[in-house]
Amino acid sequence: MFCDDLNDPNEEHPNINICPVCMGHPGTLPVPNRQAIEHMVRVGFALNSDINKRSKFDRKNYFYPDLPKGYQISQYDIPFCKGGYIDIEHPGEHGEEFKRIDIERVHLEEDTGRLVHSEDGKNSLVDFNRAGLPLMELVTKPVLNSAEEARKFARELRLILRYLGASDADMEKGQMRVEVNISLAPEGADELGTKVELKNLNSLRVVEDATAYEIKRQSELLDEGKKVKQQTRGWDEAKQKTFAQRSKEEAHDYRYFPEPDIPPVILSKEYGFDLDTIKASLPELPQAKRNRFMEQYEMDRKTADIFIDEHELADFYEGAVSEAKRWGKDKNLKDEDKLVQLTTNYIIKNLRTLLSESELPLSKLKLTAENFGELISMIAADELSSSAAREVLEEMFETGKDPSQIVEDKGLKQVSDEGAVEKIVDEVIAEQEKAVNDYRGGEESALKFLVGQVMAKSRGSANPQVATELLKEKLK
Repeated sequence: MFCDDLNDPNEEHPNINICPVCMGHPGTLPVPNRQAIEHMVRVGFALNSDINKRSKFDRKNYFYPDLPKGYQISQYDIPFCKGGYIDIEHPGEHGEEFKRIDIERVHLEEDTGRLVHSEDGKNSLVDFNRAGLPLMELVTKPVLNSAEEARKFARELRLILRYLGASDADMEKGQMRVEVNISLAPEGADELGTKVELKNLNSLRVVEDATAYEIKRQSELLDEGKKVKQQTRGWDEAKQKTFAQRSKEEAHDYRYFPEPDIPPVILSKEYGFDLDTIKASLPELPQAKRNRFMEQYEMDRKTADIFIDEHELADFYEGAVSEAKRWGKDKNLKDEDKLVQLTTNYIIKNLRTLLSESELPLSKLKLTAENFGELISMIAADELSSSAAREVLEEMFETGKDPSQIVEDKGLKQVSDEGAVEKIVDEVIAEQEKAVNDYRGGEESALKFLVGQVMAKSRGSANPQVATELLKEKLK
């Protein structure tokens, strides 16, 4: 945040990405990271926050082994972003579909180092690679009312950060950490009860599980007439329960004061911060994209969320739909809705399966949206059977070749000419006497077997609808 060390969450060797500035050596001076501040402002705009055009950094004084300087450069009374909200999907009593989660503040600070404890708990080592990383801290108002809401809020925030390019927000790598403050009170009470803080929750599932457990734990204590102690608790994944880490009888006095080595930050053109340009650079955000996909492509929310969660996949999808429509015009296909639906289905059911099985990131995908769109148009025009289409897609995935080239090389083009299909049907009827007799005896499933034999004999090239009708006619 205040020096030019590498920000690398994948660095496994301790104390590599450090320097005299982030280690707090005497005589060093911090210089704010302009890009981090710009990311911060973009996040503020995306969260509907008020941007403080004049802000400052402060010193937060406390001692801990992973804090090199003995203080942390943070923000206190004038954060970059004040207020704001995120809407989460949460059906209400009165038919509303979303709940607004109000935000108190969003500020920018430097991260601390990382303590590594020995198994016996007698020794600790310090890794300062993380010390000094730009860290955005967001605090909501106390308006979340369930473990489910906590997970949904964290999920939507993570999506926003990824769409903005402000962070990969990989919780397993510590790029996004969630801390949940839980206070219970009798229904209708004006004041909340004693607060317990759950620290360092590292996945969306853990956020929901830990919060649900803690709500249950506190409820049982209160039902028994006992008091809830103000404390910090962690989550034990193996035992599926929270555990006490330390008690907090009262708030710490961090003795904040303005950071004397950094002047106030003025967000104006004069100082190189054009707020209008920064705001205009915002991409389409997750909620807007979700709504558009549901309306434009007639998706249900569950399907839309698959694409919203993976915005690279969403970009590929939109490119493939556009290309499918272009190829469809060349083939004189009138039903654009069918092209859209086929694109959706083949990406959700087939392409994602191939990506998952190969553990290939979408950025390494060999096949293009244009070729995928061409494949969809061939399926819609009945030029390929479903089995042949899957074979072509697998070959495209492996090699990146054009679908038309693969179809030609493998002779997979679907045959709809009745004369050509009839010849294969006659051969199958002659060879499969038992299945023929079974069908004539009333076993409808035998027809599917016979169609399968036609498809196998034609190596998937026969039109299954044509084959079915011919078989029915000949077996009367």
